[in-house]
Amino acid sequence: MQLKPLPPREPELEDCCGTGCVLCVFDAYQIALDNDELALKAWQARHPDQAG
Repeated sequence: MQLKPLPPREPELEDCCGTGCVLCVFDAYQIALDNDELALKAWQARHPDQAG
């Protein structure tokens, strides 16, 4: 049985260097959240009895 996906860890304000990186840690976090949402929906479809 595959475990339920865990959401990504939200970065702290101090994790951002503030220099305007092309891919900021907060941008990467948002991408990870979007991917996590898709993974969670797929997991719930495969495990409807454990989705709650």
